[in-house]
Amino acid sequence: MAGTKKSSARIDERIEIGDGTTEYVVSIKGDFDWAGAGGRLAVSLHNPAVPGKTSPRMDEIFADGTVYVGGFAEMAGSWGSIRRDKTEAHYALRAPMNDPEHVLRQVAQMRRISRVGEETVNGTPTVHYRGVLPDETVTLRMAKDMRAKIDSVREQVGGITVYADAWIDRKGRLVRTRLDWPMGEAGVKATMNLSDHGKPVRAKAPDPGKVVPMPDLGGPLPG
Repeated sequence: MAGTKKSSARIDERIEIGDGTTEYVVSIKGDFDWAGAGGRLAVSLHNPAVPGKTSPRMDEIFADGTVYVGGFAEMAGSWGSIRRDKTEAHYALRAPMNDPEHVLRQVAQMRRISRVGEETVNGTPTVHYRGVLPDETVTLRMAKDMRAKIDSVREQVGGITVYADAWIDRKGRLVRTRLDWPMGEAGVKATMNLSDHGKPVRAKAPDPGKVVPMPDLGGPLPG
């Protein structure tokens, strides 16, 4: 995984959220440069059971230690801004403001790791590893109210298990990650594919005159 943190990649992430009756999918696509701490992402939310319905979406720019959010009709070309180090996750297995670096940090902390075997992912030979996330990693950078909810679930059921998978290529770069929290008929599964390693990423902050600082931002799109 060290090779990924020194490079950049194309991001294509799919987060499946279900409660046993309804499923929602969050799609996150774009480019991210871990070494340069910058990137651009497009985020959308849809219900696969309702095809053709317009999906809410949001654009994100990571630049200069700040996350800029835009693309909302009501913002009319303006951007909200949040310091990247102040962002929090408000849902299980979501990264703060969909930050791909957070996903790498969680996967790097998985325990009880086993080697599943060699697999080809999107045409790339990889080695597949599987483990579980420690409790403190599941709630890493999570908002206080959501952390309390997960602690309550853990106490009620006597513990939780979140599985983590990593597919790593011959250069030590991640090609796919997966975090999975099955909860009976419900659950959350986040799968991130990484491709085009090393490609240039352009992430320029918006015009300061179009930026409005925001203390926090929650909801299904920001995570």
